[in-house]
Amino acid sequence: MKLWRKLAIAVLVLAMVFAFSACASQETPAEAPAETPEETPAEEPAEKPSESNTFELALITDVGTIDDKSFNQGAWEGVEAYAEENGISYKYYKPTEKSDAAYINSIDLAVKAGAKVIVCPGYLFEVPVHTVQTTYPEVSFVILDGSPHAGDYNVEIAPNTYSIFYAEEEAGFLAGYSIVKEGYTKLGFMGGMAVPAVVRFGYGFVQGADYAANELGLSDDIQLKYTYVGNFDASPENQAKASSWYNEGTEVIFACGGAVGNSVMKAAEAAGTKVIGVDVDQSAESDTVITSSMKNLTKSVYDALASYYAGNFPGGTSVTLDATVEGVELPMDNSRFEKFTQADYDAVYAKIVTGETDILNDTAVAEKAFEESEKPAEEVTAADIPVEKVAVEVIK
Repeated sequence: MKLWRKLAIAVLVLAMVFAFSACASQETPAEAPAETPEETPAEEPAEKPSESNTFELALITDVGTIDDKSFNQGAWEGVEAYAEENGISYKYYKPTEKSDAAYINSIDLAVKAGAKVIVCPGYLFEVPVHTVQTTYPEVSFVILDGSPHAGDYNVEIAPNTYSIFYAEEEAGFLAGYSIVKEGYTKLGFMGGMAVPAVVRFGYGFVQGADYAANELGLSDDIQLKYTYVGNFDASPENQAKASSWYNEGTEVIFACGGAVGNSVMKAAEAAGTKVIGVDVDQSAESDTVITSSMKNLTKSVYDALASYYAGNFPGGTSVTLDATVEGVELPMDNSRFEKFTQADYDAVYAKIVTGETDILNDTAVAEKAFEESEKPAEEVTAADIPVEKVAVEVIK
């Protein structure tokens, strides 16, 4: 009897141990670390960190980036300067593609993140801003180089949108004037696409060169090759075109087309020649950059933000910033002139401010061409600019 009881107890104990072990094998140990995917290096933040993870100020890039040494960067530096000085959170958003839908999606993201003011640099934002200005009436929009419309060019600027243009013809004039005063007579203008801003830069460049040539009393004409490459890219084709111009004797090319400038700079480095930059000070990009034809993008964005926080945001309006408000300039401190002086610059700038130079923009040139020969606006080229001392060779 005793033996039977001992055997029964032993069997029972073994059964309990087995059951407990089976249950335990089905559980995940409480202290076992969970698997984590391999981390990828995070990109450098495009923002000033905010405890609430909201960002009051936002900028949406177009086809470029905030370090493109051109239009986007100039605008971003205005956002950054104002935000840092005033302790305001800020961020930029880069659309996934070049499309109205992608731009609107980025704007949506900025609004959801708490943006009060959104800066949109470039004419590509004209249709998207037309849509979002009514979708988000509580948000203020600053659009550069454009005015909102629905794709029909019937401009509609809502009370929460401020449209800023620049007098590119004046900026181009300064570049053309200074480079001829510096002693160059074989010039080139290589634009990206023939959009209004690029055309105005080019037309001003031609007129500035002519004005300087007349002042100097040059007996021979300034030779100026002129073209639009049809894109805003750094490409072997653009570099090859610039190289061919330099090989044919062109001394300086005004590279007016975003990344096209990088191609021209490479060609200039190989040829030992010069480049004129555009939009922002591009002197740091290459030793070949003798000066840059600038819009004062940083100041204009900074001032727009300052007006918003001062309670007098100029919504519902469109302005063209010119020399009278320092909207255009050459970066004299970083230019590599040897003959053209600060005094020369100040003197010609004063003439632009007073209107003594009478610089024609693209519209005025087209109107003049129609008056004289009834030429349709779409057929007008840089060769139709009324100049005396510049021989323009338009290359298509």
